[in-house]
Amino acid sequence: MIVQRLVVAVVAIFSLFFLYVPSLSVVVFSVNQAKYGLVWKGFSWKWYTSLFHNQIILDVALNSLVVAVISTAVATLLGTALALGMDRFPWPKRLAAAMNFLVHLPVVTPDIILAAALVLCFSLLRQLVPGFEMGLMTLIIGHVTFQLSFVTLVVRSRLAALGRDIDEAARDLYASDFYLFSRVTLPLLAPGIIAGAMLAFTLSLDDFIISFFTHGPDSVTLPIYLYASIRRGISPEIHALSTLILLVTVFLVLLSERLARFRAG
Repeated sequence: MIVQRLVVAVVAIFSLFFLYVPSLSVVVFSVNQAKYGLVWKGFSWKWYTSLFHNQIILDVALNSLVVAVISTAVATLLGTALALGMDRFPWPKRLAAAMNFLVHLPVVTPDIILAAALVLCFSLLRQLVPGFEMGLMTLIIGHVTFQLSFVTLVVRSRLAALGRDIDEAARDLYASDFYLFSRVTLPLLAPGIIAGAMLAFTLSLDDFIISFFTHGPDSVTLPIYLYASIRRGISPEIHALSTLILLVTVFLVLLSERLARFRAG
């Protein structure tokens, strides 16, 4: 028994080490005096200062943020509506199975295939619609296409956990459709919607393949910029920006947990 506990503890520590050491190394190098290399040359905040004076990095970070916010809002709205439609309305058995398959398909489809399909669709639009060009709008559409499935699946899991007993109880108390949705279903569904939105936002910020295939000259995102920077070396400003994004992510996770505990209490 002692040996088993020791093995489990070692595996757990190694797993945490494997997960978080790369992120911690980025934090360390963001305050390293050295511009290049792995040598520690002293503590410094200068890369954070120069970050806010580097207009190129600020522009690509803003593009990533705009795309993530807008695509997350659209995907959350459509995904929640789709989940409610699939779970709370009667569908023929075969049609329900087909819809469920279509929702799961983008999750298991390789990103390169989805990106190639989007490029083909946008190429057709460029021929049919005068003035249509690849840019911020095509980026947002591309991100919504894969975010939608993730949001739908997360919200549907929350709906499955809630069941329909609460809806039937509200109906027995003569609740109208609007009252049932706004005062019963939506508040109970809020944790699932928030979780789906956070997942969609993270996937959007992290995406490279679909962004690479659907972006335009003036809509470069941070992952694309990082890929282009590999050849000439990643600047310490990127480490500083990555650290700030990591801190914001940690804050959002802690905030969501606090809100979940507040609701539970």
